[in-house]
Amino acid sequence: MPDMLDDERADDAPPTTAKGSSSDDGLTHFSRAITINRPPQDVYNFWRDFTNLPHVMDNIIAVDVLDDVSRWTAKGPGGTQIEWTSRVTEDVDGALIAWKSDEDADVFNEGRVTFVPAQGQRGTVVTAVMAYDPPAGFVGRIVAKIMQREPEVQLRRDLRRLKQLMETGEIATNVRNPAQLAEEGK
Repeated sequence: MPDMLDDERADDAPPTTAKGSSSDDGLTHFSRAITINRPPQDVYNFWRDFTNLPHVMDNIIAVDVLDDVSRWTAKGPGGTQIEWTSRVTEDVDGALIAWKSDEDADVFNEGRVTFVPAQGQRGTVVTAVMAYDPPAGFVGRIVAKIMQREPEVQLRRDLRRLKQLMETGEIATNVRNPAQLAEEGK
C-alpha cells in the first residue's frame, strides 16, 4: 500500500482537512484532534506504551508488544475479531508516533499521532491522522458504520476517553459495574 505520510500529496491541503475522504491510494483517510490538559510528555508516554491503549480504545481488545512490532486484536463487525501487526515508523520523544501495519493485515492501516503544546499552557493538542483499507471496500465500510465499528467513529470516541482518563484518572460511563448489578438483584 502507498504510504499516506509521504510529502507528495494530491493537493496541498493539510491531512486534517481530509476527514473521511478516500484518495487515489484506495485508503480511507481521516483525522481528529483534541486538547488534553496535561503536558505533551505525559500524554505521549501514555500513548507510547501501547498496552495502555485498550483502556481508552473501545474496539481494541489487546495489544502485545514484541520487540520492534506490536500485535493488535480489535473487535470487528458481527462479533468477529480483526488482527494485525504494526511497526513504529517514526518516533519523536514527546512529540510524534507514526506507524504502519504489515501488508497482510486483516485491515491495513497507518497513521501518526502528534502531541503539541496548546497555547497559553493549556495542555496538549493531540492530533491523530489515520488511513485504512476497509475490508470488502465501500460495502465493508458501510457495514462497519452501521455496527458502530468504523475507525473514524471510534477514533472520536477514543480520544474523548483518553482526555477523560488523562485529566481525571477515570473514564465516565453510564454502564453499571457488576457490584451495582448484584446490589440491584440483576
